[in-house]
Amino acid sequence: MVSFQRLIAHNKRVSVLLFVLTLVLLGIMGASLGEYLDLGWRGGAGIAVVAAALYFLVAYNFGDSMVLAASGAREITHDEHPQLWNVVEEMSIAGGLPMPKVYIMDSDALNAFATGKDPQHASVAITRGLLEKLNREELQGVMAHEMSHVRNYDIRFAMLMAVLVGVVVLLADVFRRSMFWGSLGGGRRRRSGDGGKGGAVLVLVGVLFSIVAPLFAVLLQMAVSRKREYLADASAVELTRNPQGLISALRKLSTDDNKLVTASKATQHLYIVNPFRKLGADSLFSTHPSLDSRIAALRGLATGGEAPGSSE
Repeated sequence: MVSFQRLIAHNKRVSVLLFVLTLVLLGIMGASLGEYLDLGWRGGAGIAVVAAALYFLVAYNFGDSMVLAASGAREITHDEHPQLWNVVEEMSIAGGLPMPKVYIMDSDALNAFATGKDPQHASVAITRGLLEKLNREELQGVMAHEMSHVRNYDIRFAMLMAVLVGVVVLLADVFRRSMFWGSLGGGRRRRSGDGGKGGAVLVLVGVLFSIVAPLFAVLLQMAVSRKREYLADASAVELTRNPQGLISALRKLSTDDNKLVTASKATQHLYIVNPFRKLGADSLFSTHPSLDSRIAALRGLATGGEAPGSSE
C-alpha cells in the first residue's frame, strides 16, 4: 500500500499537470478564436492564456471566500458549538494540521465540505441538519474526512479544477457564439494575404475543441474527484482509527432527501456527498462514488484491505 505522503505528493504533481494541460487546451482554443476573429493565432492564444491566468489568480486567492459566501456559511466560535469545535481540533492535531476556520450552513440538508488553498488557509463547513443528526463518533468521521481533504491538498485541487473547467466552458461558449454570429453576418472577414490552409485547419480544430473540450474537462474533473473521495475516506480512518464512525455517518447521509439550495454544479465536487446525487450508483456523470461503494471500501479497510485508488 502506498503511503499517504506519496499520495499527497502525487496529488500535487497531478494538479500541476492538469493546470499545464488545461492552459495548453485554452491556448489552442484561443488561437483558433483569434484566427477566426482576425486577431491572429498568437494574439488569440495570448489573450486566452493571460485571461485564464488572471482568473485563476483571483480565484486562488479569494475562491474559498466566494465558495463560503455562496453556500451561506457562517463562521462559528468554540462557545457557540463546543463539540463541533473540539472534534475539528482533535482531527487537526491527529493530522498535524493547523486549526481551520469552522463554519455552519443553515440548512436541513445533510452535507459538509472543506475549502481553501492550503492547510494554512483552510475552512471546514457543515450543515445544521447534519450537525444535529450525527453523534460524536459520526461527527468525528465526517470531520476527519474533511480534514483529510485539507491534508491531502485536495482543497487546492478542487478549487483549481473548478476554475479551469469554468474557463474552458466559458471560452468554448464564446467560440461557438462567435461562429454563430459570424455565420449570420456572412462569415468572418479575411485580411489580405492572411488565412490559407493553416488558418482554416486551426479554425476547424477550434470548432472540434469547443464541442469536445467542455465535456472532457468535466468528465476528467468528476473521475479524479471520485478517486479523491475514496482516499479521503481512507485517510479519515487513519486519523480516527475507527472506520465505523464514518460508515455510520455515510449511512445517515444516504437517507437525506433535503435539497441543499446553496449548492451548484460548480461546487458539487466539494461536498462529502454530491448534493445532486440522483444519477445512480457510480454514474459516469457523478463527482462522487456511490455511498454503497464507499461503505464497502471502508469495511474492507476495517478488515485489513486497501482503499480504492491507493496504489499508483
